[in-house]
Amino acid sequence: MKTNLKAGDRVRLLSMTDDPDPIPAGTIGTVAGVYPHSDWTQVDVDWAGGRSLMLSIPPDVVERLPADKTN
Repeated sequence: MKTNLKAGDRVRLLSMTDDPDPIPAGTIGTVAGVYPHSDWTQVDVDWAGGRSLMLSIPPDVVERLPADKTN
C-alpha cells in the first residue's frame, strides 16, 4: 500500500479503529517518518498534545493538510 505522505507533512486523523487507546479523530499531527511494507504503510506521527503514535495505513485513515494549514 503506497502513501504519498512524507516526513514533515501535517495530517489530520480521520479514523483509528484498531488501537486500544486511539488518538481522537480530528487531531492534527506532524509526520516524523514513513515506513512502507508490502501491503501496508507504518507512519510515525507526533500528535498535538505531545503524544507520539504510529499509524498503520490501512486501516488507519488520515488526510494530508495543505502546507499553510495550521489548525
